[in-house]
Amino acid sequence: MEHTDNHLIPLIKRGDKAAFDTVYLNYFKRLHQYATNFIKNQDDAEEIIQNVFCRIWEKRDQLDAGGYLKSFLYRSVHNECLNYLKHENVRSNFKVHHNQSAVNEQDLSKEILAIELEKQIHLAINELPTQCRIIFQMSRLEQLKYNEIAKELNLSVKTVENQMGKALKTLRLKLVDFLPLILIYLTQSL
Repeated sequence: MEHTDNHLIPLIKRGDKAAFDTVYLNYFKRLHQYATNFIKNQDDAEEIIQNVFCRIWEKRDQLDAGGYLKSFLYRSVHNECLNYLKHENVRSNFKVHHNQSAVNEQDLSKEILAIELEKQIHLAINELPTQCRIIFQMSRLEQLKYNEIAKELNLSVKTVENQMGKALKTLRLKLVDFLPLILIYLTQSL
């Protein structure tokens, strides 16, 4: 077929639409199959073939197939497939980079939230009355039981309970504005 199609090259160069349509109809399926095997995507392969034929028609006056139309068409499709794969590789690398950047931003955001939350909690604890603060720190930071705190501070267990209740109530009130921050931090940590 190639030797009979080579006479179509000069006709296409002169703008003969019928010659162009003949080449398109004779080669589309085979070129599409070739491109599909190359890039493994039928829809994109079809677009590649369309691009090749559009470019041929747009630059028909410059068409130089060296007398071998079939070879020219396959080489054009091959080059277009290579460009497609390069573009897909760049796109894939960008997605990986973008996703990694998003993860890094999220980690940084979590870290900033944690630092701000910790700062506000320490400020609120430090504003507690002295005895209340000491009892709270022994309970929550040193993880001592109420009876152990009472024994160490020479207080009744009831006093320790009352002071802890007072500390928790005060902290809740002081940190109420930071509740959204706490919720954001907790949901991002999951």
